[in-house]
Amino acid sequence: MSSQKHSRFWITCLVSFLLLMMIVFTSLTQGSFQISVSEVVNTLLGFENDPAFKLVVFDFRLPRIVVAILVGFGLGVSGNVLQGMARNEIADPGILGINTGASAAIILFMFFFQGQLTDVGWSGAIMMPLFGWVGGLFTALFIYFFSRKQGQLDPQRLILVGIAISAGLSALILFVSLKMAPQDFEMATIWIRGSVSNANWLNIAMILPWLICCVPLIFHKATVLDLLQLGEEKAMGLGVAVEKEKIILLLSSIGVISASVSISGSLVFVGLIAPHISRQLIGRHHRYSLPVSGLMGMLLVVAADLIAKVIFAPAELPVGIVISIIGVPFFMYLLFKNFNKS
Repeated sequence: MSSQKHSRFWITCLVSFLLLMMIVFTSLTQGSFQISVSEVVNTLLGFENDPAFKLVVFDFRLPRIVVAILVGFGLGVSGNVLQGMARNEIADPGILGINTGASAAIILFMFFFQGQLTDVGWSGAIMMPLFGWVGGLFTALFIYFFSRKQGQLDPQRLILVGIAISAGLSALILFVSLKMAPQDFEMATIWIRGSVSNANWLNIAMILPWLICCVPLIFHKATVLDLLQLGEEKAMGLGVAVEKEKIILLLSSIGVISASVSISGSLVFVGLIAPHISRQLIGRHHRYSLPVSGLMGMLLVVAADLIAKVIFAPAELPVGIVISIIGVPFFMYLLFKNFNKS
């Protein structure tokens, strides 16, 4: 059975990767400036000398796609971690309010740096994810504290507290953004809705260190996540230092979420949908479901960005709106499914 699961895992990864490459090449060719596949390949390989092609591919489209891939991967993996820790299939960084906490902290960063947002440089690249990490961490700790019942995490209370905190922080974000200068308010509004349209290579440098540091640690804790599904008491009986492991997993996942939010804004439902697709494809074993959740997150964000860019061309929708159109019905389905079980 394990060899069967192992084979299914690699087949799933291969098919997902091929689908991702198809969407990437489609996204590279589509837009207000049309480029053929052969011209894209020649530009990527350095055989094309037209400066217009190089500008469009390397300065506009490729950074956008790479950022969508990294953000999708990070949100997919962290969503799986939160669902595993909470033992709740409806748990999601956006629904629980962690995205909103990170967003609120980054909006405060934007407010303090008014007039400098167009070129914050490397200092901004370091500070924005840190602000987001602190905001996401405090939000997660607050939700965790108020979601415990008789010493254990209550899955239903977790969702209700997360929704309440998210609503309060959304009001704070709106209040602070209204105090901004007009040009900064416009930038903040686009960012809040979730967008990768203004992505650049500096954004990639912002998120990569967090992914490199946090994701391998999360993958290393896959067995711990499996044991946590048995319940805290049984996991402790099997020798798991439950509170310590939860803190490590929480800090790592919030680091990934905050770095992603600092680049793309709050993309709600990616961390909800990707783990569910992963579990349907290869089961609940976190050794397999974590990387597949990342792949599903990549596919979701890159495909949503392509739809956002093409469907209303030459105008663009924020990618967050496209994902929400998919995510809201999916969330309602899961909500009714969970209520029917209980």
